[in-house]
Amino acid sequence: MEWTVVSPPGRWFDLSLSELWAHRELLGFLVWRDVKVRYKQTLIGGAWAVIQPLATMLLFTLIFSRLAHLPTEGMPAPIFYFTGLLPWLYFSAALTNSANTIVEHQRVVTKVYFPRLILPLSGVLPGLVDFGVSFVVLIVLAMMMGVSISYTILLTPLFVILAMLAALGAGLWLSSLNALYRDFRYALPFFIQVLFFASPVIVPASFIPDRYQWILGLNPIAGAISGFRWAFTGVNEFPRAFILSGSIVTVGLLISGLLFFRRVEHLIADVV
Repeated sequence: MEWTVVSPPGRWFDLSLSELWAHRELLGFLVWRDVKVRYKQTLIGGAWAVIQPLATMLLFTLIFSRLAHLPTEGMPAPIFYFTGLLPWLYFSAALTNSANTIVEHQRVVTKVYFPRLILPLSGVLPGLVDFGVSFVVLIVLAMMMGVSISYTILLTPLFVILAMLAALGAGLWLSSLNALYRDFRYALPFFIQVLFFASPVIVPASFIPDRYQWILGLNPIAGAISGFRWAFTGVNEFPRAFILSGSIVTVGLLISGLLFFRRVEHLIADVV
């Protein structure tokens, strides 16, 4: 009888990306399964991908623009809020899925060997489908409202990638810690709520007092939101400072998350 011995990595900083590539079909299967079952047994199915951001945008327009009269950087309020909500909704959903994916797949983790890195990675990819559908709606809405779309719209994928990497970096940390300590699963909604109010979704980054700008810059999704809004509309100056600081924090999150995940990977099957 032939035995296969699975042992922890010899070096905790060895990411074994080649092994991850060898299991790319499993990653594709997990992403496709999540997309298929996301709106299963719902009355309107995938329409929820459009209804959620539209309803939230209308609510924000009514409360924060019409009643509170908050600035929208010279843009129509619906466009301002929609361009902030799309990257935020993707980021929050991707982070939640990535953080919980190991616990949700605990039966598979304890029975079959595969690179555990596939799980948090599979949590951030399905949301791109909903994002794509909502992005088309945003373009139609902008055309209906007479908003000119700048050539900078070609740069929007860069900021979507920035949001995805930020979600993956934080998801690697939280998925590992969530597998070891279930407290993080209950703290995650509060953490995401704090990030929401620390992001330029409701108010523009320019509305924040100068002495607090550095705090906003530490939020990795703030740069992605500001950059996405600028790229779609071409309005105002390029938010260089927020994008630079957000990119630095995102890279730090991603590298440290990968290293920490790899270090505790061999413990996950025993404690999950």
